[in-house]
Amino acid sequence: MRLDKYLWFVRLVKTRALAQALIEQGHLRIDGRPVDRSHATVKPGMVLGFPLHDRVRVLRIELLPMRRGPAAEAQACYTDLDPLPPDEHRREQPDASSS
Repeated sequence: MRLDKYLWFVRLVKTRALAQALIEQGHLRIDGRPVDRSHATVKPGMVLGFPLHDRVRVLRIELLPMRRGPAAEAQACYTDLDPLPPDEHRREQPDASSS
């Protein structure tokens, strides 16, 4: 499956065009190798790493989705390898008002 289609199908981005833009920035990695082509092929077992929404996401592909389904179905297609949940990332950042 194409990388841009995968990111869109599993609801990590809202549109396929946004997925293509994210990939073309050159910050996305597949199994540690930089990728800048939307048509790169992804398969189960591969690990994706990329910055998204003020944090770095590290995901292992578990399944290739057949469609862009509901969120629960999309989340079953990958495992988040980040040890901290999203709310913990916000707590770790220093508070600007305390300076």
